[in-house]
Amino acid sequence: MNTVTTAEQTRDECGRDFRWPRKVEVFGVRYTPTTYDDAARTIIDAAKRGIRGTVSCHAVHALVTFSGDPRLRAIANEFDMVTPDGQPVRWALNLLHGTRLADRVYGPELMRRVCAQASANDVPVYLYGGSPDVRKDLPERLNEMFPGLRVVGSESPPYRPLTSAENEQVVNRINTSGAGIVFIGLGCPKQDTFAFANRRHIRGVQICVGAAFDFHAGAKSMAPAWMQRAGLEWSYRLFREPRRLWRRYLMTNSVFVTKLGWTLLRWPTVMRQRRSWRAALDVTTVAVDGKP
Repeated sequence: MNTVTTAEQTRDECGRDFRWPRKVEVFGVRYTPTTYDDAARTIIDAAKRGIRGTVSCHAVHALVTFSGDPRLRAIANEFDMVTPDGQPVRWALNLLHGTRLADRVYGPELMRRVCAQASANDVPVYLYGGSPDVRKDLPERLNEMFPGLRVVGSESPPYRPLTSAENEQVVNRINTSGAGIVFIGLGCPKQDTFAFANRRHIRGVQICVGAAFDFHAGAKSMAPAWMQRAGLEWSYRLFREPRRLWRRYLMTNSVFVTKLGWTLLRWPTVMRQRRSWRAALDVTTVAVDGKP
């Protein structure tokens, strides 16, 4: 099976073509091998052109959760962009597909960069998720970091499934606000299922950014940069919240290592995947540049 998917093409309100980046599979989940700059530029371009989109940032926990559940896997594979949020996921993409990514695309950092570009391009943003305290502090923090950023709405939903009427009201509030970008911070997989369920209704690009709301609001601290680069952020978060996270990391990290090991045992298949990705990249380069 070819694990390189073609770029998704749609049209903006003026009928002009727009393409989301192509994707590759890791354990059956389709990821977008991208960079911070390319991801942020694509999101802002879509928002400015009135194109709906769904974006999520998946680290090891999300990869293992979604790859092991057919329903969730089908949801993730309908997203327009799924970025390698964790360093181990980036390593897997480079190893299995030869994508040569120099860095991951981490949800909190992607949110920061998208906010910077949204401020520069006058694209309004909406914040959906987080605790009531985070909801109160986050808009002010973002405005301090990005003067001119238009936060046109924020809300902290209840810790239970929304009724159909409540969900419709949320969609109406978001659309009425005029937001071009909707950041969603509900945790995995709740944020992904919300974005998927509303992908045809919310006008704008939905971006699932996990714990980014807590970090940017100052409610939680991020791991030191050296731990993030080394792929050890999970150990920092485990140290900070052992009772909540020990089971998650024990199980998901073990499953990830096991799945990657089994995949590598099929080395000829891995090499075909790498050649397929490089060939697809070459085709894209010819199409864009007009030359190899």
